Amino acid sequence: MPFPNGSELRPSFVLAALPGPEGAQAWVAALLCGAYVVALAGNGAVLLAVRLEPGLHTPMYLFLCMLAAIDLALSTSTVPRVLSFYWFGTREIGFGACLLQMFLIHALSAVESTVLLAMALDRYVAICHPLRHAAVLTNAATARIGLAAVARGVLFFLPLPLLLLPLPFCGSRALSHSFCLHQDVMNLACANTTPSVVYGLTAILLVMGLDALLICLSYILILKAVLRLAAWKERLKVFSTCIAHICVVLVFYVPLIGLSVVHRFGRDLAPLVHIIMGNIYILVPAVLNPIIYGVRTKQIQRRILSLI
Repeated sequence: MPFPNGSELRPSFVLAALPGPEGAQAWVAALLCGAYVVALAGNGAVLLAVRLEPGLHTPMYLFLCMLAAIDLALSTSTVPRVLSFYWFGTREIGFGACLLQMFLIHALSAVESTVLLAMALDRYVAICHPLRHAAVLTNAATARIGLAAVARGVLFFLPLPLLLLPLPFCGSRALSHSFCLHQDVMNLACANTTPSVVYGLTAILLVMGLDALLICLSYILILKAVLRLAAWKERLKVFSTCIAHICVVLVFYVPLIGLSVVHRFGRDLAPLVHIIMGNIYILVPAVLNPIIYGVRTKQIQRRILSLI
């Protein structure tokens, strides 16, 4: 094989768009834009409500602010670029921009997974060790957890674009999603991608996989503590404080697992399935998370209504 030239080493990739006539794509763009506006408004309202309500300056709601900020960053790193090719037909994305977007998506997802684990820890300490909650989870400890979550996401997923950087891309440049994901870009390389495959799988298991396992373990311990309570009403009241967090965990991990399954076993599926699953993974948590906590938290409802 001849040594790849510069255009093969630094190609422009073609982002995937939903198939259909121009009128249908206009409706798709309008739907994506509407969902993005809802995500911006909802997460921005949560940040503002917690900022202005002194009673919400507790670890659980500070973690919620982190979650809202991550969702804003994750959706903003992808959706405007998607809308640009629906509105202006610019489906190509440069090699560097693609690697940067890929890093942001994976790193921010890792940070969100870590924050969800921290929220599960907060619920565990609040229910199983209520007298130690204020001493263990102070605002300073919450800030340190947030910084550790960011450092963890960056350190684990920075090698992904670095491993792809020297690879030649001499075949198809068409991606199967509307944005850049590691496995999607890696599959287009015409070289040995074993190190990238091994590291990517290891990073996913050590971050998202381990977090999911620890979240499940924390809720097993919470359930045991709740079942030790005598009255059913008291059990339901205590466990109801976890409902919002459980919903947010499902909203994050179910699309993540679905996207992973599509990548692993769905090579023969229609391109439409890959595109829809990718958009669900990016947009659904950002749209639903503020709605879930807004419905479950009266203080947030009151503050948002007062702002309106």
